[in-house]
Amino acid sequence: MPLMTIHLALQPVLALAAGVLILVKPKPLKYIVATYLIVIGILGIVR
Repeated sequence: MPLMTIHLALQPVLALAAGVLILVKPKPLKYIVATYLIVIGILGIVR
């Protein structure tokens, strides 16, 4: 159960960080989105 709690708390933090980075540096948007999707995909496979 604690692992699921960490997963649920991690997703909004990653989304918030990606949103802030997109606002600060809009050019590397594709890398930020790709990294976010890869991380979420790995977390989905692991859990």
